[in-house]
Amino acid sequence: MIVCHCSQITDHEIHSAIEWMRASDPDTIITPGKIYHALGKRADCGGCMPLFLDTMRHSASLGVAPPILRDKSDSKKGYSHEGRRQGHRISKRSATV
Repeated sequence: MIVCHCSQITDHEIHSAIEWMRASDPDTIITPGKIYHALGKRADCGGCMPLFLDTMRHSASLGVAPPILRDKSDSKKGYSHEGRRQGHRISKRSATV
């Protein structure tokens, strides 16, 4: 299946690049940029990134995934404040000027 139409990258090429990188350095952190570089290609529009990341997630050789690749269900539930304190408010200007 073609994952990136701009660069003509298939899911098989992504899996092969991950396996090659894992075999050459078992401790490396594999990112989409490294996969593009390993394939000798560049990201163009970025429209493929959700499918690209999903394809990477389903690779058996990926190992520990960096935060961008972790499944959303793995994250803490109930924290929608994006790391800010709950009392974080933007200060309001005084109504009297």
